[in-house]
Amino acid sequence: MSVADSGTIDLGGQKVARLGFGAMRITGDGIWGPPKDHDEALRVLRRSVELGVTFIDTADSYGPYVSEDLIKEALHDGSGYGDVVIATKGGLTRSGPDVWPQLGRPEYLRQCILMSMRRLGLEQIPLWQLHRIDAKTPREDIFGEMKKFIDEGLALQVGLSQVDVEEIKAAQAAGLPIASVQNRYNLGDRSAEDVLEYCEQQGIAFIPWAPVNAGTLARPGGPLEKVAANHPGATTSQLALAWLLRRSPVMVPIPGTSSVKHLEENLGGADIQLTDEEFQALADAV
Repeated sequence: MSVADSGTIDLGGQKVARLGFGAMRITGDGIWGPPKDHDEALRVLRRSVELGVTFIDTADSYGPYVSEDLIKEALHDGSGYGDVVIATKGGLTRSGPDVWPQLGRPEYLRQCILMSMRRLGLEQIPLWQLHRIDAKTPREDIFGEMKKFIDEGLALQVGLSQVDVEEIKAAQAAGLPIASVQNRYNLGDRSAEDVLEYCEQQGIAFIPWAPVNAGTLARPGGPLEKVAANHPGATTSQLALAWLLRRSPVMVPIPGTSSVKHLEENLGGADIQLTDEEFQALADAV
């Protein structure tokens, strides 16, 4: 099994497999503190790379800091990560489980990227993403600081998370080259369709979070179950990922898990080829 069939896209200045791994769930409950099984978290990360994953998405707020620390422990070879692109995010603070206050002041964002570089053992972050645009901070100040990250060599590329088309255009108008957008998008929630279409037009990587959440489409007797009948052994999660990969060439799903078994199941979505009729049936389903 390999994710090679998912295709490739340029991220962080190099080609990566379009089916990546999201490293949020390798932390504790509420995305807070260390994982229940430290060794299993390391195995998940290493197994993902063994299966061909070359793009891993994390954030300084996952833990906080725990996810980045685990990635370095599991995958850093002393000089870097080889062919694996590590993307991280900043712009949120943490005060407890499932609590995510936004903080976009330029000095805090600079602290975020510098500390991520230190934790990940990198002299440059291949792709640094703003976790959220903080409404309390002028976005021109935020975009200006992110531009400095590129100009100073702290980040090779930058991206945005949970934004609308107008906000992407505002960042571009401020001279900030946007390499990726990370919005919620899946079979059950396609509210970011206009953002995906804009990313396609602009050649921006679109990284859907919660990619396997199919909502009511996964109900017994529903559209996913009907398609699954044509793919013996396939899970609804695999089919949901296969649909995303076919939906757009700029799509980079990042399913996450804390279990090697679940990881292998998810990454099997790269091997599923939907027919035109199957793809359209799921696209039309509500």
